Amino acid sequence: MKYFTMAALAFASSVLAGPAPVSPNDLRPRAQLEAITVKGNAFFKGSERFYIRGIGYQPDGAADPTDPLADEEICKRDIAEFKKLGTNVVRVYTVDNTKDHTTCMGLLADAGIYVVLDASTPKYSINRADPEPSYNAVYLQSLFATIEEFAKYTNTLAFFSGNEVINDGTTTNAAPFVKATTRDIRAYIKAKGLRKIPVGYSAADVSENRMEMAHYMNCGADDDRSDFFAFNDYSWCAPNTFTGAGWDQKVKNFTDYGVPIFLSEYGCIEPGPRTFEEVESLYSTDMSAVYSGGLAYEYSEEGSGYGLVKIKDTKTATELKGFSYLKKAFAGTKDPSGDGGALSAKGKASECPPKSSNWNVTTEDLPAIPKKALEYMRGDVGKGPGLKGAGSQTSSGDGISSEGTAASSGSGSSTGEAPEGETSEAAASAGLVTPIDFKVPYVGMVVVGCFFGGGLLL
Repeated sequence: MKYFTMAALAFASSVLAGPAPVSPNDLRPRAQLEAITVKGNAFFKGSERFYIRGIGYQPDGAADPTDPLADEEICKRDIAEFKKLGTNVVRVYTVDNTKDHTTCMGLLADAGIYVVLDASTPKYSINRADPEPSYNAVYLQSLFATIEEFAKYTNTLAFFSGNEVINDGTTTNAAPFVKATTRDIRAYIKAKGLRKIPVGYSAADVSENRMEMAHYMNCGADDDRSDFFAFNDYSWCAPNTFTGAGWDQKVKNFTDYGVPIFLSEYGCIEPGPRTFEEVESLYSTDMSAVYSGGLAYEYSEEGSGYGLVKIKDTKTATELKGFSYLKKAFAGTKDPSGDGGALSAKGKASECPPKSSNWNVTTEDLPAIPKKALEYMRGDVGKGPGLKGAGSQTSSGDGISSEGTAASSGSGSSTGEAPEGETSEAAASAGLVTPIDFKVPYVGMVVVGCFFGGGLLL
């Protein structure tokens, strides 16, 4: 959702009852959390089912994004609020892959909080209007550098390969490039021997092709499938009910879906106030066999009315009305007992969706990874470009930058349909390196991977 604002400018653990207030000055990085894993269609912390009780987190918004996990003072200020709120996960939309994040990730771990991270940034992401040239080695190098930085923290729960890139029936031609990115991140993690961190996609709140995108990200070869699927959902506007909001039908639609599902954003603000009554259903047995929780949108008020706190300075955040409602909802709703009805066996692949008026993908074949990006699998990925890099979306086939409008990833790093009050994001920056025409059949890449010291693909 957050990147939509850029276009207008020209582009929750056992926290059911809020813990005692904590002073930011008392926070010290000490703990390592047990890594979250995927089993069947659910997340687990060891042998216990793990539900995401999360919140979207990008103070300062997307118009001029900064990295909240690279500033110790900001982390201490906000972690104190996260603990009071009762969240066990934060979603961070934009980070600077040139920075060190040891202190903030340690502070979050000490508070029992995991991170779901958008690997893309506004400048380094897929251009939904012209996706092919934006899928290139410069783009993937930035993503891989981010993976390298955050894979070392056990409280990195998952990576989003993209957010809201597909936002209507006319932009589904970008889907193969989103899926290729997911494949490539998973392959990079395996090739480098990193911890197996789940990788998936965050879909827009668009009913026209939500199911097609979900099935597409879970169809085909195991190497190409996502580890999870998430989507933004603002359909429950209070007062409402589980059936009145249509959430019962969504549960039915995703029954037997093979990988974990969660809400990457939720929290309708119309007509207001937001009482977060949907939390009771989200963590009930009505949904737990299919859903693994969700991320409320959003922590800080950035001008769109969704914020739960108002940030005054680097040390002070004032709680707004929505904060107390979400805190109360979390505290009053326990997780289901046991596994919540989740599927314990490895989930099966979906059937790839057929072409339709809202889905213009006609093949299971994915773009071959650019040759230079393939080299990163077996060598040093190098230093990331950070938030000040020139960008990657408009790299052309001959290496000469071309003009174009980018549609990026993430609501803090996104490209898609936003709740009312926000607009589509992102004017593209010039890319540095062209994608290399490496049209090797993808199956053949497994063979190539053997010569590089291990299979490239999961």
